[in-house]
Amino acid sequence: MKHIFEKGADSKAPTLVLFHGTGGTEQDLLPLANIISPESSVLSLRGNVLEHGMPRFFKRLAEGVFDEEDLIFRTKEVYDFLEQAADEYSLDRTNLVAVGYSNGANIAGSLLFHYKAAWKGAILHHPMVPRRGIELPGLSDTPIFIGAGTNDPICSPQETEELNKLLSEAGASVAIHWEHFGHQLTASEAAAAATWFREQFLK
Repeated sequence: MKHIFEKGADSKAPTLVLFHGTGGTEQDLLPLANIISPESSVLSLRGNVLEHGMPRFFKRLAEGVFDEEDLIFRTKEVYDFLEQAADEYSLDRTNLVAVGYSNGANIAGSLLFHYKAAWKGAILHHPMVPRRGIELPGLSDTPIFIGAGTNDPICSPQETEELNKLLSEAGASVAIHWEHFGHQLTASEAAAAATWFREQFLK
């Protein structure tokens, strides 16, 4: 997968794995990573799917309707890439924290749904429920931050609450930060994610 790796100053801090939104690139969330944990190493991925020329991490059938078969395939693709990248860059595979926005948050969330210990933790900005009707792996040691919008036209508050319920029932510790700016990723939401990250991982 096309990606960027930047080695951080603090080798003990979690490596941030970045996943852009639809139409983004591996460059998009680098400023966000710097806000969340400037000392961390960063691995930023570009999605392998193109939708009308716009990079994504998996196909969709319509707005908000995922191609489930492709989602499962692409989730494994990302999981396998993380295994390879951990070897290539000498990363602790158990010390990766996902940071995703929109489509990127959905693929990061899909890894939580499909693989035990995929992440040490996850910051999901405006995610949806990746799949329904499956049993999640145990997430008792996995803290998760969800950035959501009370008026998000793509990801409704009900969707956010459903995702929270599914993750919490699997044992995850979930914190939801609500904003009122639709589907946007705002500076205040980024700041809230950074505060949460410090409390979880840098004490």
